[in-house]
Amino acid sequence: MIRAGTDAAPGRRRDRGGMSKIVVGIDGSPASTEALKWAVGEARLRDAELHAVHTWQFPTMAETYPGIGSISSEVFDGMRSAAEAALETALDAADTSGIKVTTEVAEGSAAQTLLEAAASADLLVVGSRGRGGFSGLLLGSVSQQCAQHAPCPIVIVRARPDKPSS
Repeated sequence: MIRAGTDAAPGRRRDRGGMSKIVVGIDGSPASTEALKWAVGEARLRDAELHAVHTWQFPTMAETYPGIGSISSEVFDGMRSAAEAALETALDAADTSGIKVTTEVAEGSAAQTLLEAAASADLLVVGSRGRGGFSGLLLGSVSQQCAQHAPCPIVIVRARPDKPSS
């Protein structure tokens, strides 16, 4: 899907810095918000297309035990719609004017989806920590997997620490 309002001229990419496509993972976490900001700036600098990716998964119980907690198509569609809305919200908060932005919402593994999207990219950008439960780790499991298996250069962006109140 190409977002409305993008106005990058086709055929101009690759003339500044040799990049045509930057993939960024978005999950709504503070680190992914910073990763998106960084990727937008880099896409603008390099006159590259930005491909924003958001993944979601339905509960494991429904996969593991069919019939127990099975998900109706309405619930499944609702989860997908919520994921699409989350991606649009993140992009709306970023100033993507002047760059071509494509989006992808996929059900499945975040790392696998990002690695597949990065196969045709010049750069992959992810946040250092997402929505996982182990906040003490330096890297999250998705950023760790992407760092180990990325088919292109990767940038891992940390969330900005909260400023203390003055």
